[in-house]
Amino acid sequence: MEFIVHDTLTAMAALLEEPLDRRPDALREMLAPTRSAIPIPGDLVDIHHQGGGFRVDADDPRYLPAVRRMIETDVLGQVRRELERASERLGEAKQADSLQVMFVMGDPDNEYLMTTAGGYYGMGGGTDWLYLLAWPSEEVIGRIAHLAVHEFHHHVRFTNVEWNPATVTVGEHVVAEGLAEAFVRELSGPEAMGPWSSMVAGETFERAYELIMADFDLAGMRHTSAYVLGDSAMRKFGQEPRGIPDMAGYAVGLHLVDRALAETGLSAAQATLLPAADLMRRGGLRP
Repeated sequence: MEFIVHDTLTAMAALLEEPLDRRPDALREMLAPTRSAIPIPGDLVDIHHQGGGFRVDADDPRYLPAVRRMIETDVLGQVRRELERASERLGEAKQADSLQVMFVMGDPDNEYLMTTAGGYYGMGGGTDWLYLLAWPSEEVIGRIAHLAVHEFHHHVRFTNVEWNPATVTVGEHVVAEGLAEAFVRELSGPEAMGPWSSMVAGETFERAYELIMADFDLAGMRHTSAYVLGDSAMRKFGQEPRGIPDMAGYAVGLHLVDRALAETGLSAAQATLLPAADLMRRGGLRP
């Protein structure tokens, strides 16, 4: 597979040296190639800000040094190399000929990004794009490439396992997140994993587990995200909270996947090709 990693770091460095009134248009130009992959109506600058992206309507002395540091540490090169390793490891799976990748710097003052999301997140799976957003803190800068692998895993999985937004179940969505993290761990070790699967533990985890398993077969992506991202995200997006702790779907998903892999002897790469219902059945977790 060919990975087309857009040189957004050079573009953001140039943008941040422009006068403030020119930055919105520069950002629109940088993000324009993703327009077909972002199914959200509205101005790209507004979407960028709402998603926790760095501000183009205010000067911030932290921004340019952060971009320059990512250039110096070759973050985009790391992304490309990790994606190539992931593609090779998933060589038995059907893969597209090419995939485009866009990284955007986040806003360190965005509370949801920095607290609930752990400083970074991505989108991938349903299009020929991977979209990555992060504030490059000491904890995050070395994991941006692994974030790309997590999102690439979604892309490959749903090239091989059906993902229909109208019929996808809570269980399929939760297992997909757990399996993506298990694959990152399998490829690069536990230190490469994101923080999301460890954000919920103890009684909070048990409550989330019960709620997710009770609605495991609930269908429709209009429902499933609530069980993955939790109540804060639903309030942020103007949707109905379901009593799910923030990011609980990642913890429950990884727990289910780890049990299934242990029972079946499958690797995360091998399990990528199995629908969640099949994996859970083989693992003795669901009838």
